[in-house]
Amino acid sequence: MATLLPPKSKKQKKEHANPISIEVPENFPLVQIEFKASDGSNSISSLLVPGNSSVKQLETLVNQLIGNKDDPVPLTFALEGDAGSNLEIPDNLYSTIFQPGLKKTEDHLTILYTPQAIFRVRAVTRCSAAMNGHDGTIIAAQFAPNNSSRLVTGSGDFTARLWDCDTDTPIATLRGHRNWVCCVAWAPDASVIATGSMDNTIRFWEPKKGLPQGEPLRRHTKPIMSLCWQPLHLCKNNESPKLVSGSKDNTVRIWNPKLRTLLFTLSGHTAPITCVKWAGNDWIYSASYDKTIRVWDAKDGKCLHILQAHAARINHLALSTDHILRTGAYDHTNFKPKSPEEERVRAKERYEEVIKSQGEERLVSASDDLQLMLWNPLKSTKPIAKMHGHQKVVNHASFSPDGRYIATASFDNSLRLWDGKTGKFIATLRGHVASVYQCAWSSDSRLLVSSSQDTTLKVWDVRTKQLKFDLPGHEDQVFAVDWAPDGQRVASGGADKKVRIWKH
Repeated sequence: MATLLPPKSKKQKKEHANPISIEVPENFPLVQIEFKASDGSNSISSLLVPGNSSVKQLETLVNQLIGNKDDPVPLTFALEGDAGSNLEIPDNLYSTIFQPGLKKTEDHLTILYTPQAIFRVRAVTRCSAAMNGHDGTIIAAQFAPNNSSRLVTGSGDFTARLWDCDTDTPIATLRGHRNWVCCVAWAPDASVIATGSMDNTIRFWEPKKGLPQGEPLRRHTKPIMSLCWQPLHLCKNNESPKLVSGSKDNTVRIWNPKLRTLLFTLSGHTAPITCVKWAGNDWIYSASYDKTIRVWDAKDGKCLHILQAHAARINHLALSTDHILRTGAYDHTNFKPKSPEEERVRAKERYEEVIKSQGEERLVSASDDLQLMLWNPLKSTKPIAKMHGHQKVVNHASFSPDGRYIATASFDNSLRLWDGKTGKFIATLRGHVASVYQCAWSSDSRLLVSSSQDTTLKVWDVRTKQLKFDLPGHEDQVFAVDWAPDGQRVASGGADKKVRIWKH
């Protein structure tokens, strides 16, 4: 059995959730550890390591052992438990495992390591712009998938607006709807913007100058509640992405935006649709007030499964691949495709990398029954986990870009973090003093931003599970928040009718 000693350090202190720092003894016995990759791709035979080793020392050690000495990768560590109940190690082995008495130094430990994003997103700390223009409450906001310089917002003033975030000025007002604009969605190749309204129509807009593209789609008979684009890697022969819409008329419809044609009407729900998602395996998920989630085959519109477990209406769905499907070919490297074909190939490569590291696409649903359900619809129509804990309606759920965590926002004034694979509860994030409406992840999965009825945004550190920055500035409740995929900006909007841009 090998003995490897990471470099000795001075006294280390535990600086996260516990306000009383725990002093780590300098001389502490060696413990026997087996390191395993969390995705099961690699394991390192048992070796002796000081029981007071910090996460930074473990990271250096494991990078040496797996051959990344010259190009180390950031890693997180967790103590493997029974039935997937792994314990995250935020600071060091001593304060997480030995000081609380979870293990003895004679025990054999299995430590799971997980690579993190090599790039790092800096937390937003200040409001760089408060942009006026809307005459009604802002209820939707989304950055372009390829950069943070373009933002679209939807409002109760019957318009959407396109903003230039480099100059903090409006590019265009997207006029045409005759009622509230409930949802906005950028195509994953950033070629077009879709807006859905309470006037029962969907409109399309050119993203450079905000000019309308063709006639609106009018086949829905009640307000449009949700829009989602076809993932870029599923588009064939240079076709443009298709669009799926969910409406209060109880139907889901699949469109060809370029030809302005309706391809399929998906009927079966008995109450309004609240959320639609187009998954990377070409399935479409729809959630409804009728307490069910339906799974559709996008190729022919057939209903494949009905997921039933909730006891009240379902408010929101999130996929473990949402981030990669939204961004398509684009990432932090400022990739610029030379052709649509190259763009699709790159999008497919990125999606396959994520599936390889995460496993199959998972789905989470948030409901008025105060619960969340975690699903793997490829394997079963029964939930992997029923996630209890929120005391009021769960309004929003979101997977971290790496698929490791789920963040949920509730009317009980809190957010909760859950394990993205097992659904196990991890932490409650408290700080808001009124209902939390939405949350958005930074693209490196290290930070989370939330918007609330209490007029503030809050930035949370996922490693420490603590509030990192409080962002006051809005004069009324904040309904919409989005973190740009390139990590540079956060946008928010709400009842004060102002769009605020936040930077580091």
